[in-house]
Amino acid sequence: MGWGQRPVTAPRVVVLDYGSGNLRSAERALQRVGAQVQVSADRDEALACDGLVVPGVGAFAACMAGIHTVRGGQIVGRRLAGGRPVLGICVGMQVLFGHGVEHGVDTRGLGEWPGVVERLAAPILPHMGWNTVAVGPGSALFAGVESERFYFVHSYAVTRWELAVDGRAAAPVVTWSHHGQPFVAAVENGPLCATQFHPEKSGDAGLHLLHTWLTTLA
Repeated sequence: MGWGQRPVTAPRVVVLDYGSGNLRSAERALQRVGAQVQVSADRDEALACDGLVVPGVGAFAACMAGIHTVRGGQIVGRRLAGGRPVLGICVGMQVLFGHGVEHGVDTRGLGEWPGVVERLAAPILPHMGWNTVAVGPGSALFAGVESERFYFVHSYAVTRWELAVDGRAAAPVVTWSHHGQPFVAAVENGPLCATQFHPEKSGDAGLHLLHTWLTTLA
């Protein structure tokens, strides 16, 4: 089935609208790969959909303020408690970590993963353009696009993966990239996935990744 052909039982996806930009490009990309997409801040819609996308551009603190306004932390927490899929994109990935530090301001994130989002030690910022990734072993999200490039626009990232695994649960799959230093490019952790890059701006490789994510929705 082509990406332009929507199946009868197309998964319902909500792109969470909390005042961040870049909503429509995510909406269009998800529609292209077969989803029924709604851009909404409605709590009930965000809880009831098959998949929730948390986008994000700009400053960590500003995105967290918008997320708090629509009770996004509660929405994400409730979905994950029920094993319901969530996909974070760019700053929508960053806010899933414990803290973000920008211009000396430390802002608390949603805390789904421990870790700090901080300024990259790179000669040129922002990191803007196409880059390869080192896909983590056992990745499902990158199946078929392991060697492709993806589109990044950011100056901040998580540079240390801090989640300890006690052996009772499957370890998250962590994918890395490099710009001045290694940084986390994507995480797959049960129902919670996230990418630092923009799959909706990453051409066919990004569409393939989004389609793969859609196939995991129930």
